Amino acid sequence: QVQLVESGGGLVQPGGSLELSCAASRMISSAFSAESMAWYRQAPGKERELIARIDSNRVTDYVDSVKGRFTVSRDNSKKKVYLQLNDLKPEDTAVYYCNTIPVNRPWGQGTQVTVSS
Repeated sequence: QVQLVESGGGLVQPGGSLELSCAASRMISSAFSAESMAWYRQAPGKERELIARIDSNRVTDYVDSVKGRFTVSRDNSKKKVYLQLNDLKPEDTAVYYCNTIPVNRPWGQGTQVTVSS
């Protein structure tokens, strides 16, 4: 079945940047291209939330808390989705996941982003 593998997380100081990647394996490119994809995150003690989405036409949308700081993109030939995180804040600390919209693939392991001085 399809596997989603997130990478790129780490420890960064407030104001710093990271780029996250999500690779979809065992999925043909045409199927991936047709999917609307999203980035989600789960902070400690909180529920997982959708923070950024990109559809098959590359139309994007963001929750207010990350708008203007995060940018979602995709490379259909590589079956990858990216999330550029800029001007990071301590409240961005969370495990970040990607998945489809609606969610119809198994969750990956996520990638930890920790923002701390």
